[in-house]
Amino acid sequence: MAITWKDATTTEKFFYIYFAVTFIGAIILLVGFHPKEFGTVVQGRTIDYDPEKMIVTVILDAKQDAKKPDYSILPPAKFKLPEQVYMRGPEPRAGKRAKLDLEKNEIVIFDDATQNFLKIPIKVVEKKEGVRRDDPLVKDKKFPIIDKEKSTITLYSARLRVLSTIEVPREHIDRPPKTWDAGDEVRIYYHPKECDAQTGICKAHKFMNITRTDIFKK
Repeated sequence: MAITWKDATTTEKFFYIYFAVTFIGAIILLVGFHPKEFGTVVQGRTIDYDPEKMIVTVILDAKQDAKKPDYSILPPAKFKLPEQVYMRGPEPRAGKRAKLDLEKNEIVIFDDATQNFLKIPIKVVEKKEGVRRDDPLVKDKKFPIIDKEKSTITLYSARLRVLSTIEVPREHIDRPPKTWDAGDEVRIYYHPKECDAQTGICKAHKFMNITRTDIFKK
């Protein structure tokens, strides 16, 4: 084929134009069929989940640090899980506990009534560190373990490998069990433009339950 447009024959010019049009068309189709490539990845902790509507409510991470997250962004964000099972994995378990600080002697929960965080003072009764999931102390046991008579709650953090028993003020001991439980950590891939302005619900294209898949396990 000729090198310049001036020297090209009519047939060669036709092929040049055909190639340019088809190439541009291919790019347009690629962008059109793959809008998710321009999406966003966020990480959060589950505070509510509706299995029928497949809508998960999470407190998003403020630090953007996968290994040392800070779940503190309010208001909570809502996402509609993908219909395909292979795009969403295990369903998330909800819990209201946002933070347990055994050094400052306080537990932070998400309070549905105020739609805000609530700090509750605690007394550490017992604390054991380095407790793995397969440890007899926690294996096959369901947490939290609540003793209303003593006003104590036994909690286990798999990520921190800490088993602890705390005492809370008596006026809080009758709160639902999930109040003291930490919801599953999840990672969501979505497109901001696919969020409903009225409901605030965003469509998730991919959903990973970090707690149940243990992505940091070697």
